[in-house]
Amino acid sequence: MAKLEKSERICIRGHKYFKSSDCLVCPICENVRKPQESFLSKVSAPVRRALENKGITDLEELSHWRKKDLLNLHGIGPATIPVLERELIASGLKFKQPALN
Repeated sequence: MAKLEKSERICIRGHKYFKSSDCLVCPICENVRKPQESFLSKVSAPVRRALENKGITDLEELSHWRKKDLLNLHGIGPATIPVLERELIASGLKFKQPALN
């Protein structure tokens, strides 16, 4: 597989960075935005953005979601679920259970 060439970019805040993908997210801005203490600090930037885009910024809101529905969000994969589940359990919460048919 050919390695993609990195191109220099400048974000709207003036940060210069290099990327080989078409992703528009500035890694410098993302580092500054990363929470230091909430459960969102334990997940990657793509996961954090996916959750934030759905209004999930605290564990109470996360507990209203089913695992299956989270996995349908762009940026969230199977490895993320155990991390989120540990955070929920530590706070006495759990994921929403699937409906029984």
